[in-house]
Amino acid sequence: MAVPRNDLKKWEKVRAYALGLPEATEEHPWGESVAKVNKKVFVFLGMNDGSYPFGVTVKLTDETAHAHALTCPGAEPAGYGLGRSGWVRVPLEPQGAPSAEVLCDWVEESYRTVAPKRLAARLDDA
Repeated sequence: MAVPRNDLKKWEKVRAYALGLPEATEEHPWGESVAKVNKKVFVFLGMNDGSYPFGVTVKLTDETAHAHALTCPGAEPAGYGLGRSGWVRVPLEPQGAPSAEVLCDWVEESYRTVAPKRLAARLDDA
């Protein structure tokens, strides 16, 4: 099943943003793309081959952002117990899915939560 073009563009913007954050790297554990900082995942980008519903998973500790993310169509606490720590899976495909800009804001919050303080501070200096 092919990924719709607009969803792929949105995913590519989010991925590029995540990998543009200070010292971010991409790895492919479990066959999916993840962005890491200091060897810790700050966003699960999933797979873009159509084998699984298209979405991103971010760690949102800000109550307002977390609640907003969960109101998105199809959004849910992340599996494997990650949801208890604030991780939310947000699908990119349904109508009403968040824009790339909103997703990038959430990626930045997730990065700030996971990254060492010295790297997060570089975002404020920019």
